[in-house]
Amino acid sequence: MNARPRPHLPMRPAWLCRNCAAPWPCGPAQLALVTEFYGHSIALAFYLAASMQEAIDDVYGLGLRPDLPALHARFLGWLPLARRPHRR
Repeated sequence: MNARPRPHLPMRPAWLCRNCAAPWPCGPAQLALVTEFYGHSIALAFYLAASMQEAIDDVYGLGLRPDLPALHARFLGWLPLARRPHRR
């Protein structure tokens, strides 16, 4: 039997990966997102910024205070690594 790999998607409201339980976006999720949004880094940034806002809302919904610098680093801080120079 050939099992399909499980995607690394967020589990809300904790924003942990459903597959590996690491904080989402985990390494495999980042790789999948860079692949999915290849050539569309601005769209990826908007998607991740919207996801970060949802995570912030979820933290507040749990009655907690979000660590905004940590969430920024987690959701958006790795994006420069995903950029590729434009070809001429």
